[in-house]
Amino acid sequence: MDGTTNYAHAFPSFCVSIGLEYQGEVVLGVVFNPIHNELFTGIKGQGAWLNGKRIHVSAITELKRSLLGTGFAYNVQVVKNNNLNHLENFLKRAQGIRRMGAAAIDICYVACGRLEGFWEMELWPWDIAAGCLILSEAGGAISMFDGSPLDLYGKQIICSNAKIHKDMVKVVKMGMKAFAK
Repeated sequence: MDGTTNYAHAFPSFCVSIGLEYQGEVVLGVVFNPIHNELFTGIKGQGAWLNGKRIHVSAITELKRSLLGTGFAYNVQVVKNNNLNHLENFLKRAQGIRRMGAAAIDICYVACGRLEGFWEMELWPWDIAAGCLILSEAGGAISMFDGSPLDLYGKQIICSNAKIHKDMVKVVKMGMKAFAK
């Protein structure tokens, strides 16, 4: 389950997320949002679907016209590198930002074009594996904060519709430089 704090508070943003990793590669992703009765699925090399209909990322090409998602780790109050600097940088450059509290849903929303991008820190493979496969099959881009290929165990992620990915990486790198000072 992703969005456990939301579920515990009866906040309607949580899901069941199942990713199947075979020989080091995620080959199947399933994310079910029971609140909206939405089933996102993806099979490596075969595409991505929402309730049986093929999905694709949005066509937006500019960060300033993009709606983004993010989240915050449970330890946001006690760690210095807590995503607040990235939030400020994106707030100044994107059309808007949403924080729903379930990374798997956020990533699927990028996959079906409801969001153009998503970034977060301190995530676990079970939070992102299914959504990342679905997003990849829908035409999206996924990386670490420095733009390198995603490491499911790397605890940071940038997801996008691929058209704004380089701009998102630049904004996150700005925040990383400020943190290093």
